[in-house]
Amino acid sequence: MAVNIDEDTEFNDALRKHGIIPPREPTPPTPSPPPSPTFSDLLNDFTPAELREIGEDAPDDDTARMIAAYERQRIADEKALGKKSRFGRVYPIGRDDYTREVTEASKIDEEGDEKEQGTAVVCFLYKDGIPRSDRAFEHVRNLAARYPRTKFVSIVGDKCIPNLPDSRVPMFIVYKKGDIRNQVVAWGADRDRRIEELEALLLVTGALHSPERRAPEDRREEGSSDEEDEEDLDRSSRMRSAGTSVNGRTKKNVRGKEKDSDSDFDFDL
Repeated sequence: MAVNIDEDTEFNDALRKHGIIPPREPTPPTPSPPPSPTFSDLLNDFTPAELREIGEDAPDDDTARMIAAYERQRIADEKALGKKSRFGRVYPIGRDDYTREVTEASKIDEEGDEKEQGTAVVCFLYKDGIPRSDRAFEHVRNLAARYPRTKFVSIVGDKCIPNLPDSRVPMFIVYKKGDIRNQVVAWGADRDRRIEELEALLLVTGALHSPERRAPEDRREEGSSDEEDEEDLDRSSRMRSAGTSVNGRTKKNVRGKEKDSDSDFDFDL
């Protein structure tokens, strides 16, 4: 008679005791339940006004003081974020504006930035009437509104770089602390590019900050749910790992004067 060594029987126990059959594999432990939400977790999705109402109905003075302290911190955080969100749109510039609006602007530190990291500036070179350029411009406008801490500027390609071939647009040049951090030419020339790919590229190069926590009233105005917000944050995490695979024609970063290896023009702006 065949013996099922996986059965939990006295006979099998006797066989295991004498080493005739191998010991049973230990039963995997039951996973621990998720931790209970903290007091801060419970308050995290309320606006300052809602926190004030909750504090008025608090069951005791200690709880009311804790809610009031959390409300004050939330107000301070929102004010600090508001000061950092200085842009939120695409600023058209001319060649004469380039040094002031791009190079010098990228040297300006955000308020409260102790690391003095400067401001990320994305310069978008385009030409009207080229489908991939027009499509990229729409993506740039959306990203500028989504990431108001980054300065986005736009300039007609051959107004910025004389004799710039149409084959090189759209073009992105990323600056920070006065230096070129990345350069991408002919974005979308190989295939149609999605906004998520451009967003991933700019996140990886440090041109965009990870999405900040938005106030609940802002989410309601936009008609988005909490689940959608969680998906946005998860999407940005995935983009960081995927960004290097979407950067089709990226030039090597250099300091100061930039030379395009495939053409006969310099840009020294």
